Amino acid sequence: MDYSETAERISRKFSQKGSEVDPKKIETRLRRLVEEFGVQPSEAERSVTNELAKEFNVPALGSGGGAKGTGGTEEKKIGDAVPGEWVTIEGKVVSVSTSASPSIAQSGVIADESGAIRFVAWAKSNAPPMAVDSWYRIESAVVDEYKGVSSLKIHSGTSVKDISAEERPLIPQTAPIKDLHPGIGSIRAKVVQEWDASHERMLQSGLLGDETGTIKFVIWKEPGKERLEIGAAYAIYYAQVDEFNGRLSLNLNTAIIMQEETDIPVSGGETSVRGAIVHIAPGSGIIKRCPVEGCNRALSRQNYCPVHEIQPNFHYDLRIKGWLDDGEKTHNILLQREAVESLTGISLEAAKEIAENNPLGMDEVFLRMRDAVLGRYFICKGREIDNRLLATACERVRFESGEHATLLNRAGGAA
Repeated sequence: MDYSETAERISRKFSQKGSEVDPKKIETRLRRLVEEFGVQPSEAERSVTNELAKEFNVPALGSGGGAKGTGGTEEKKIGDAVPGEWVTIEGKVVSVSTSASPSIAQSGVIADESGAIRFVAWAKSNAPPMAVDSWYRIESAVVDEYKGVSSLKIHSGTSVKDISAEERPLIPQTAPIKDLHPGIGSIRAKVVQEWDASHERMLQSGLLGDETGTIKFVIWKEPGKERLEIGAAYAIYYAQVDEFNGRLSLNLNTAIIMQEETDIPVSGGETSVRGAIVHIAPGSGIIKRCPVEGCNRALSRQNYCPVHEIQPNFHYDLRIKGWLDDGEKTHNILLQREAVESLTGISLEAAKEIAENNPLGMDEVFLRMRDAVLGRYFICKGREIDNRLLATACERVRFESGEHATLLNRAGGAA
């Protein structure tokens, strides 16, 4: 976009109507919209023209009339807003987030009966702060898009008006997990699994499920945030749906979470893999975990937690990390304590005794477990998350002489 040329063109339009507008002023507004807010050049020209027409009380200059909202923007339902548009919407603020940057005055989620969208009010906009559970009319805001997720940008030309006096009900509509898409979503689901925290700012992560599938969730540490209970059912409204490498996940920090006194059936969603364990990774066997509530990270040999440092009051656990080859693909697998005890025949108590009384200590447990499973065939069942099979059950594959002979014949050998 040639800012100078566009500014001169707009200035000439106003001169013809008897109003003199400084082209430099017009150029500054155009640059702000395009470079700071990512507005399309044609939309920026239309918006600046409409704003100046309103400012100088000049009739519309052919810049795209027919809009229902103030300042030439179209009034829409939130669910109908399209990236690149300037819109006027009315909605209820359902959550407000802590600002991550001094350039952002406020951010959160606003919703109506058609859907919800994340909003960002820039510090330079001087917009009044919005309160949770209040209704607002937002005029001349920009619908932006980043990585497929729409958001509403409130800038200096946006008008924000509290309309809470106009009481109206807002009942969020939930969707099956399989129908979620990047943006804001509401579901009813059951907490299926809880995972080790992978970051010091993480309060909880795990897996939610309903009758249509499962999805990863995360809750970051913030005042007032609480952990979800394993096996409990929840109504989760207005969670942030993120996408990474084609997989969806839920950030529950923006969500309204209500526990339900019911059970939600969860789709099996399980993967079954049959093959040989061809590698046992370091960190398998008996391990020490951080005792700090909500952490549960694996400790180093020196009892060091990357978040909580030295932890002498650790507790023991069992796990096996490795590779299972099915003849066509190698699968990363993670076996938790129950599966490890079942496959190796070594209980947690027995492993503790070995580690504490054997000269090799924890290495002896690793070696015994490796010898028990390496090169042997298993059928492992569980959920595949981020290219790793979280196995909930494994069983040995029994030798079948007839099948063995068939395979040898197919390979051209002799039975």
